[in-house]
Amino acid sequence: MRIDIVSVFPEYFAVLDVSLLGKAREQGTLDIAVHDPREFTNDRHRTVDDTPYGGGAGMVMRPEPWGAALDHVLACGGAVLPVHEVPRLLVPSPAGRLFTQELADELSREPWLVLACGRYEGIDQRVVDDARGRMRVDEVSMGDYVLNGGEVAALAIIEAVGRLVPGVVGNVCSLAEESHVAGLLEAPAYTKPASWRGREVPSVLLSGHHGRVARWRRQQSLRRTARVRPDLILRLDPGSCDADDLAVLGELGWLPTGDGFARGLPPGPGAVAD
Repeated sequence: MRIDIVSVFPEYFAVLDVSLLGKAREQGTLDIAVHDPREFTNDRHRTVDDTPYGGGAGMVMRPEPWGAALDHVLACGGAVLPVHEVPRLLVPSPAGRLFTQELADELSREPWLVLACGRYEGIDQRVVDDARGRMRVDEVSMGDYVLNGGEVAALAIIEAVGRLVPGVVGNVCSLAEESHVAGLLEAPAYTKPASWRGREVPSVLLSGHHGRVARWRRQQSLRRTARVRPDLILRLDPGSCDADDLAVLGELGWLPTGDGFARGLPPGPGAVAD
């Protein structure tokens, strides 16, 4: 996968040289390049922002350097990728669609991603509108909060997407047992020693009985999700639940409906205990 990043702080992405993503870059599984819009300015101050039309606080990223930077990215990628390949542009923005594990999985199948990291009050909207005529564009939000710029969001997106690219993570089985992959949060994890500060590892995990371990993890996943993210239970497909799942959810006060679950009776005693 090729990933191009446009940012006025290219040094922000030095962290991509470490850990699994760093190894993937060394091996050529991920080809990541960073481009500074200041390199595409024409004034001696290398100006990339200006005051917003209509007034208001903050500054807006100017369209000229950002448009030129994206032109450069398209030219660079076109020189090394098949001629028919068109990148998918991601613009981190609190006004964008929510970035989810489902979207990360979808993006991991793309051969070429471009991330445009705005700052201040964002990038002039004309840059995004112009880009839509040349590539697929998604404005994406990391959640209901605001960051100083798109760099942190871009790093999170690259981490979430990159680890799903074949060859980046050694044990692919671990990717199937994580939070949000199956619409639920992951069960608690434990390792050695079996006893620590008077706290014991749940005995079922020491039993060696794989079926019981799997069932325990599924139950804990349901309980944790119901407690922490009940909105995910609302969207859980009843058809994906067996009788034991339905019993656990019923104990927690959730009843199946035609296309999900709804809160029914109050949870029973000890229903949310891990």
